[in-house]
Amino acid sequence: MKKTIRIGTRDSELALWQANTVKSKLENLGYTAQLVPVKSEGDLVLDKPLYEMGITGIFTKTLDVAMITGKVDIAVHSMKDVPTQLPNGIVQTAVLERASSEDILVTPTFSPQKDDIEWGKPSTIATGSLRRQAQWLHRYPNHKVVDLRGNVNTRLQKLNDNNWDGAIFAKAGLERINLLPKKYIDLNWMLPAPAQGAMVIVALENDEFSLEATSKLNHTASEICTHIEREFLRTLEGGCTAPIGALAEIIGDEILFKGCLFSLDGQSKIEVERKNLTSAYKGFGKECATFILQNGGTELMRSIKNQLK
Repeated sequence: MKKTIRIGTRDSELALWQANTVKSKLENLGYTAQLVPVKSEGDLVLDKPLYEMGITGIFTKTLDVAMITGKVDIAVHSMKDVPTQLPNGIVQTAVLERASSEDILVTPTFSPQKDDIEWGKPSTIATGSLRRQAQWLHRYPNHKVVDLRGNVNTRLQKLNDNNWDGAIFAKAGLERINLLPKKYIDLNWMLPAPAQGAMVIVALENDEFSLEATSKLNHTASEICTHIEREFLRTLEGGCTAPIGALAEIIGDEILFKGCLFSLDGQSKIEVERKNLTSAYKGFGKECATFILQNGGTELMRSIKNQLK
């Protein structure tokens, strides 16, 4: 049977870019596809930090409902936004080749463009991410971090509308919609969100046509690395509500993994760095997370959850 694959997507510029990328790849394989944009609650509610909105998956819930009710066949997400536990009946079908996982600092367009800033002086940095906030305050405890919400375009505009020294963005998101400024500061010391820079496709587990079509877009190395990072996240029981960073990289026949858990104020840090054979990647993320939990992570996670109640 030949059918048109309906691709559900948020209607932000970045989400549409991602969905159009999948659409083009499917069409190159001979399939017919169309976009079905859907607004999510995460896009509509801009006056609350993500962790106050009650659920992880705030950006994916609307598309999950659209898929289950038969309005769309597949959904394309920034993988870092997707809960580690997918809803019943929905499965991951492909991870596309990962882009940059790095975070970068963007300064206002009216400020002097430098390779670095005098971080010894009090500064104000904007981010809506507890992970970025905690890592920034760990490195620069004399700084102030303010909340920044909205899609990429909205956040860039807010940066220029406020008297901030800079805002933290995922490099991949700005690159994808051609908004990466000529000058920015690489935050190569900051561990990214699990699966940052990766795009994932999900579909109904009983939709054999869509499963077969989209599985052809899977990039094995990206799938393995994001699997480890998300397994690490799931074991720590974190989502948008905990400062957790993770990065897995395949080097030769080995995987190098780095993971961290911070307190909300950035003062406490528990980290892990380990290598493992790529062929034994399953369970590696859980093993690394268990090390964190056994070395103060259980108490730290409990403290974080109590602070966010």
